[in-house]
Amino acid sequence: MTPSTTTQQIFSGQRRKMIEEQLVERDINHLGVLEVMSRLPRHLFVPDYLQHKAYGEHPLPIGHHQTISHPYAQARMTQALNLTGEERILEIGTGSGYQTAVLAELGAQVFTIERIKPLGQKAKTLLGHLGYTNINYRFCDGTYGWRDMGPYDAILFAAGAPEVPKALVEQLATGGRLVGPAGENGSQKLILLTRTESGIHREELGDCNFVPLIGKFGWPTGRGADVAG
Repeated sequence: MTPSTTTQQIFSGQRRKMIEEQLVERDINHLGVLEVMSRLPRHLFVPDYLQHKAYGEHPLPIGHHQTISHPYAQARMTQALNLTGEERILEIGTGSGYQTAVLAELGAQVFTIERIKPLGQKAKTLLGHLGYTNINYRFCDGTYGWRDMGPYDAILFAAGAPEVPKALVEQLATGGRLVGPAGENGSQKLILLTRTESGIHREELGDCNFVPLIGKFGWPTGRGADVAG
């Protein structure tokens, strides 16, 4: 059933409020990020019973003990990549597919990995229905990256690793940027790495709090937390 005009107007208003109060009033000023997030139907990426909360400043469950990160976290990481529309992007943790869609709007090709196949398949189906043709999918341990499709101009992982996985850094192209949280639970930093001709430049973009990144080069499964997207 097609959503009513009134329902669409409500969601549109909620998106405007999200942009103005959660992003613009803070430090999000990348015009591409703001434009994409102002029109992307975020409510489609959460369960039906939570759609009325889709634009709030909080993570939401999406099944399989996973969450979709809150909008500011996703905007902050995307802005750090400084995408121009020509990049090959590697995303670790497809999750709901919302972050994947943002990246697909702003880059040329997205290579996204989800370790929980039913979750990844659900996101793939939705993104296909929304018309995205520049997304490539894989279902496995994302901490290994996707070496045979690299190197990448941008890499994003949205779950906290003990340290930035070396395997991902190795797949970053010269001039490329990688963003993701690293550190112990409760003391994570959002890390931005840039590969230059002379090596890797590291910046800390501030404190953050993400669920653990599970995998060979992240935390063991026993940590009990998963990737959000």
